[in-house]
Amino acid sequence: MYSKAELAKIRKEFWTTFGQYMKPVPSAFGHSKMNWQNYKTGVKDIYFRMKAERDFASIGIEITHKDEELQALFFQQFQQFRKLLEAETQEVWDWELHASDDFGQTYSYIQCYQAGLNVLNKEHWPAIISFLKPRIMALDRFWENIKPGFEE
Repeated sequence: MYSKAELAKIRKEFWTTFGQYMKPVPSAFGHSKMNWQNYKTGVKDIYFRMKAERDFASIGIEITHKDEELQALFFQQFQQFRKLLEAETQEVWDWELHASDDFGQTYSYIQCYQAGLNVLNKEHWPAIISFLKPRIMALDRFWENIKPGFEE
C-alpha cells in the first residue's frame, strides 16, 4: 500500500522519465522544444490527455467546453476528421459525447486505452512509454492538419 505522497512521487518520476525520453522528438509543427506530457493544443477547451494509472494507460482528446451544445459542436467537428485520425494512429479509438467525470462535470472524449499497465510498477514503464509515444506523435500530426478548423 502506497501513501498519497509515495503515489505522487512515483507518478511524477514516470512523467519526468517520459518527458526526458520524448525531449529529442520534434513536433509536427517543427518545434524542437515540446512539452509532450503537457501538450498544448492552443485551442480553449480542447486538450490532449495522457494517463498512466494502476491498471491502465490511455491517451485521448478531451473536449471540456461548459456549454454542452458547443461541446457537441466541437465533437461533431472531430467526427468529420475521424478517418484522418484513424489514418494517423492506424487504429480505431473510442468516441463518447457527454461523459461525466468524477466531479460531475460533462466532457466528451476520443481515446485509446490499454489495460494491464501499472505506472506503479517500473517494469511496466517501457510498455507505457511504447503505448503513449507513437500515439501522442500521431495526435500531433493529426492536429497539425485540422487545428485551423478549430481556431476562432
